[in-house]
Amino acid sequence: MANTFKGKAWKYGDNVDTDGIIPARYLVSGDARELGKHCMEDLDSRFISQVEDGDVIVGGENFGCGSSREHAPLAIKGAGCSCVIASSFARIFFRNAINVGLPIFECPDAVKDIETGDRIEVDPSAGTIRNTTKGRTYSVIPFAPFLQELIREGGLVPYVRQRLSAAKGA
Repeated sequence: MANTFKGKAWKYGDNVDTDGIIPARYLVSGDARELGKHCMEDLDSRFISQVEDGDVIVGGENFGCGSSREHAPLAIKGAGCSCVIASSFARIFFRNAINVGLPIFECPDAVKDIETGDRIEVDPSAGTIRNTTKGRTYSVIPFAPFLQELIREGGLVPYVRQRLSAAKGA
């Protein structure tokens, strides 16, 4: 996993569903960059034209509810976002995000204080989220080292490929 994620916050409310993250009409593709071109377009028409690599999506309760497809976290990665911070995640979105290597962090206190446009720094190894705009720091439980490695490798499939390759070479 990267040492630190830094970017501008894009804040959304509770119950952002997977169709809001990536509209169903674009699910014909499994390519992250292609999906990223349409990320959040029905919720926020400004997002895709203004998002920058490293930006952070911030959501309320139950972020990623809806379908079980991996397209939603892929679209977020494809749009260039470094991570998602939410008060809570839908279980299937949580698992899919890990599977595709998208770092996610549950931190209701940070979500309450963060506003769209705030500058955010996340240190996943230390378990800190810092709102540099407001000068506030929040704690989150860091991922276990193997999950950090899984995310650093780009998700479950690349992680398993790397482990199998390493095992063959041993």
